[in-house]
Order: sequence, then C-alpha cells, then structure tokens
Amino acid sequence: MQNNVYDVLSERGLIAQTTHEKEIRELLGKEKVSFYIGFDPTADSLHVGHFLQMVVMKHMQEYAQPTIALAGGGTGHIGDPSGRTDMRQMMTTDIINHNCECFKKQLSSVIDFSDGKALMVNNADWLLNLNYIEFLRDIGSCFSVNQMLTAECFKQRLEKGLSFLEFNYMLMQAYDFLMLSREYDCKIELGGDDQWSNILAGMDLCRRKDQKQVYGMTFTLLTNSEGKKMGKTQSGAVWLDPNKTPPYDFYQYWVNVQDADVIKCLKLLTFVPMEQIREMEKWEGKELNEAKRILAYEVTKMVHGEEEAQKCKNAAEAVFSGGGVSADMPTTVIADVVGMGVLDMLVKTGLLSSKGEARRLVQQNGLSINDEKYTDANGVVTADMIKDGGMIIKKGKKVFHRVVTE
Repeated sequence: MQNNVYDVLSERGLIAQTTHEKEIRELLGKEKVSFYIGFDPTADSLHVGHFLQMVVMKHMQEYAQPTIALAGGGTGHIGDPSGRTDMRQMMTTDIINHNCECFKKQLSSVIDFSDGKALMVNNADWLLNLNYIEFLRDIGSCFSVNQMLTAECFKQRLEKGLSFLEFNYMLMQAYDFLMLSREYDCKIELGGDDQWSNILAGMDLCRRKDQKQVYGMTFTLLTNSEGKKMGKTQSGAVWLDPNKTPPYDFYQYWVNVQDADVIKCLKLLTFVPMEQIREMEKWEGKELNEAKRILAYEVTKMVHGEEEAQKCKNAAEAVFSGGGVSADMPTTVIADVVGMGVLDMLVKTGLLSSKGEARRLVQQNGLSINDEKYTDANGVVTADMIKDGGMIIKKGKKVFHRVVTE
C-alpha cells in the first residue's frame, strides 16, 4: 500500500487538475486533511458520473482523510450551469429534501459514515436563511463580474442566455467552501473537472475573507475513447437506484463497454490492484471480455452488494451460454401477451422507448424470439411462442429479456 493517497489517485488517472500539486501531495502525505465533494440533488438518485466521485472519496477515506459529503439542499434551488446548455428545471423544497435523503443512502453503499469517519452536511443550513443585502455586501463584493464571465461554465451559456439566478451559483458554491473551512477546517475541495472555475472561486473567497490557504483538485470526467460522457443508454442515464436501473441492466452496461474503454474504467472505477490491471492491458480480443466481466462485477458489487453482483454474473453466464434462461435475468410480466402486437410488447418491456424504434429493430434484423430471428414488424404474439410460461427476447447481440405471463 502506497503511503500517499495522492499517488494512488494519480496512478489510476483520476486526477485532472490541481491548484497546488506539490503542496497538496505533501499535505496528504503528512497529515489528516479534511476535504469535501458536493452533490446537488437534481434527481432522486445518483448516477454513474457521481459514482466516480464516490470512488475518489473511498480512496481518500481508506487513507483516513476526514471526509465530507455536501448535499446541495440550498444550491439545488438554483442549479449549477456548469456543463449545461439550458437552465435546470426548478424543484420544490420537498423534492430537494427527498432527493438529499436518497443520496445519503446511496453514498452509504460506498462511503463509511459510521463513528464520524465521514460527515453528510447540507448547505441548506447556511444558504436558505441568508440575508440578501448582507450577502451582497459581504460576499458579492469579493467577486469580479469580468473575471466570472471568463469562466468556462458561463462562457458556453452566454450565447444562448444565462439567467441572473444561475449567475449566482458560483458565489453560493464558493460560500460553501468558506463555511466548511470555518466549521470543519476543510482544506481541499474536490470535484469533476467541470467544477474547476467554481473551486477556484471558493479558494479565492477563503483567502480574501479569512486569509486562509485552501486547495482544489479535480478529477477526470468519465468519458469514452471518443470523448463522450459515459453513463447514458438509449433509455437514459445509468442510475445507482435499482428501481431506476435494475442491477442486471447495470451489470450489462459495464459488460458492454467498448474494448478501448475497459482498462480505463477498471483504473477509475474499481479497486482492482494496479499490478493486475497492468497485466490486463496486455490482453486482446476475447480476453478483453473477461476484463469487462471483472469490471462489471466489481462496480456492481460496490453499488448493489456482493450477493446482487453474483446474481447478475450468474444470470449473464446462463443467458449467454447457448441462450439459456436464468431466474435473475430481466423479466417483464405481461398476462395478456398472447394476441398483443410484437412491437407493443417490446415497448412494454422497456427494451425500446417507442413503436418506431421497435419497428426499426425488427426491420434491421435485430430481434430474436426464443433464439430465432423475428422479422415481421406487423406480427402478433402467438401461443406457441410461449414456452414454459414465457419467452426469451434478444435485442441485438447482447441484450436478453424474458417475458412471462404470470
């Protein structure tokens, strides 16, 4: 085990930028340094992009660095413009509070909150009761509008329009760092690389108000070999909530990553030892499929637990070895499926989002039913398709689904 978590993060390719590389590395090597990562409650579940941040927190926690997860119960009322081309949907206080509660439960699957090893703090505690005039005089006076407009998070929005509401977001996130520095002696803010401008603003505010040196570090955004954000499928984001993305679908997402991305994902998202990953870097062809299965198992284990990960692994092996059936494979119950249009059935399973998509799949020879190609886009489900109370649908080469009548 290396004696500095900075070297671990660096070796695995997690670090994108640092404000003071030498000083941060020295700090992390010689003392316990309180750090924080913020999570805005924009939905009632975290997704794969957040998972990378959770992995960073776990690495830090393994080296006993005091960990703060900041729920954006206050900033969630505004919405971060970073990486956005449009304004976020406004949410009610009840929805924001509910989402924050969901986040803590999901974070707890990876981060240890017991015995004060990590804290969950909510910025609603200091943001919601601010006096606007006092805030403008005390905090707003520390910010240059000219400088703010050069920030990447604002530049890309200026062409389409940036609301004054969102323009305040940077001040609020900077204020978070100031409050955490004062209350918890927090010295480092971590975040995705799209948070660089906000982190710099917080550091500058701590310097101006308290003459205190704090630091910032961003980590790599989860992108594929083409530079596109990972964690999206045809049906939307890959969520950590099993009700939004079933564990088997979550597992299959990682099994199906591109060959060019599997080693990078193993480094960024798992705790598989680097010596083992370096050996996998030499693998080619079918060997890479084994690397993908290791990736899928390790990530699923962290998010959904070892038992669920083993179920997904067993189900995938049963399904792919000759089109077998597994009790753990994704299943939809459709009691009146006989006589239903095949396209309607496909939409009802959630495999396709519309009949138009389902029609294209059939016309492009991408559908098999009970291991036989199905090419009739106007066909209906017949009784002889139901074998032992169900049928197996295969979309493309790798997506299997079972439909049962009860």
